[in-house]
Amino acid sequence: MERKMRIIPYEVIAHAEQVTETPTGVEMIQAPKVWDITKGAGVTIAILDTGCDTHHPDLQGRIRNGRNFTDDDQSHPDIYEDYNGHGTHVAGTIAAIQNNTGVVGVAPEVNLLIGKVLNKDGSGQIDWIINGILYAIEQKVDIISMSLGGPKDVPELHEAIQKAVNNNILVICAAGNEGDNDSNTDEYGYPGYYNEVISVGAINLNRQSSEFSNSNNEVDLVAPGENILSTYLDGKYATLSGTSMATPHVSGAMALIKVIANQSFERELTEPELYAQLIKRTIPLGDSPRLEGNGMVYLTAQEELAKLFKPQTIARLLNI
Repeated sequence: MERKMRIIPYEVIAHAEQVTETPTGVEMIQAPKVWDITKGAGVTIAILDTGCDTHHPDLQGRIRNGRNFTDDDQSHPDIYEDYNGHGTHVAGTIAAIQNNTGVVGVAPEVNLLIGKVLNKDGSGQIDWIINGILYAIEQKVDIISMSLGGPKDVPELHEAIQKAVNNNILVICAAGNEGDNDSNTDEYGYPGYYNEVISVGAINLNRQSSEFSNSNNEVDLVAPGENILSTYLDGKYATLSGTSMATPHVSGAMALIKVIANQSFERELTEPELYAQLIKRTIPLGDSPRLEGNGMVYLTAQEELAKLFKPQTIARLLNI
């Protein structure tokens, strides 16, 4: 059996030396509308990817810790720098700080745990990824974000993910970029196809399903994944496309939702309960559920419904 996985293939649209803006995807999912309640402080997200540009000015103060599980840097465990760019881009979409320059992430006050499980070529052994998951469990993170995948079901990887979920960790994965723009056909990528994970498909900035986004009956929701501006190598920025770019929008949103929901219920919600809170904050876009799952993550969905319907109608619409 193939014992490797790779970053979900993505397209580099453009590079930039300097920018000053809130990325459109962050705006689309309504993240700024909830920042007066929370920006994710107290939540830790493990990014299992190609590492991170730890010196990027937009990520300063956000990285709690990290570990290298790959063959880069002679496998030194304490050097988890990114030489690919993919992991740094994901990190920026989740957690880039609010500043007068640069970009801002969905949850600009979350803590990041960097698990470097893919090397500079974007490739990683299954054992590296499993060890990254176990490390995240050991470090008691709240969320694991994985924009990686492969074509084969690997039982050991599945077991590690199940262990994470059993430890009340939300595992959020890219659905994959093998789509053919036909919702009637199935495209499978792992770990995104595992039932235990939150599988994220991609849409463009016009809320249309991305042609490359996988369709299957395990897609949970979608998020912006085309022409996504975020942090990149050497303190710079890049615009990329792929379900890899949609996934961190949901990971960041889940951090915000966890804080809001726990405050509302005055207790720590379980993983299934938090998943339900996420799904309540989606809006349908009109595509097949096999493409969009429950729809696009939209953090103010409940507030928008409250303006239009009576409480009992909202409960029926949300199946609560």
